[in-house]
Amino acid sequence: METRAEEQLIGPLLLARGTIDRSSALRMDAAWLERAWAAPETRVLVVDQGQTLVRRVGEEVEAVLCTTAEAPPGERYLLGVQDGAAYFAVAAPLPGSRAGDVNGRVTMPMSLRDTADGDTVVAGLRHVGGLLGDRDAGLLVYAVALEAWHTTHEFCPRCGHRTEVQAGGHIRVCPIDSSQHFPRVDPAVIMLVRDDDDRCLLARGPQWPEGRLSILAGFVEPGESLEHAVVREVAEEVGVTVVEPRYLGSQPWPFPRSLMLGFFARATTTDLVPDAEEIAEARWFSRDELVGALRSGEIRLPPAVSIARRLIETWYGGQLSGDW
Repeated sequence: METRAEEQLIGPLLLARGTIDRSSALRMDAAWLERAWAAPETRVLVVDQGQTLVRRVGEEVEAVLCTTAEAPPGERYLLGVQDGAAYFAVAAPLPGSRAGDVNGRVTMPMSLRDTADGDTVVAGLRHVGGLLGDRDAGLLVYAVALEAWHTTHEFCPRCGHRTEVQAGGHIRVCPIDSSQHFPRVDPAVIMLVRDDDDRCLLARGPQWPEGRLSILAGFVEPGESLEHAVVREVAEEVGVTVVEPRYLGSQPWPFPRSLMLGFFARATTTDLVPDAEEIAEARWFSRDELVGALRSGEIRLPPAVSIARRLIETWYGGQLSGDW
């Protein structure tokens, strides 16, 4: 199998976009944070359990941003500055949503045909991360990641006392022992494995319905390099030996706090021995076999918002249909 050194990911990593200057030097400036919050040009993204309000505008989708006067009370996180305006996230229940929503929540349709121009709905990253523009996608990924971390780190791991939010939402400090705690990111490798016949390995976990396939992935363990994690995870999950792990790109995946690091790897063995606890089925596909399975509806691929889809399409050499 020929390895093309010039090979690059096809299409953008949709959750790795963003145009905001994170302005980390301003996070510890309490006076600046208060002035920024009071400024009329400041905009706020309200996030609740990983969801926010979005609006259809023509054929585009945009995040609904409000002024600080309109923002509900809640924890504030500085997201950054752009063109002189500050952007914050507030973790709080979302402002009133469209009448008829079930429990105040609806899912943004994958097709804009299902909404009218100006409609405001509740949606999460999986559904609209690929539909938002660069600025709004970056804001929402950032806000969702911070909210998820704060939700699970309210108490000091040393003494159990409730911690306080500081540095514009980027530190939690224990008022008892003064320990500082920072947002956590869990690195995970995700790898497209191909053999010497240039077939691609796809699999599904036991929790997924039949036909929903993706590539292999796993968390990096303490004291382990990314390359070693690729080799270990493939061997553990399907019993295949791989070599030459090659990094292609990364993307945040805040569900709740992963960073997905994408690789290609070459298999030197092809017999599949799935770990029953991790893998329900695993199969090799040629390009023609993959297209045929997608057209027949036998299998579905991860959505375009995922790095898995980008790695599969990079191997294939073009765009594919058949989202989950």
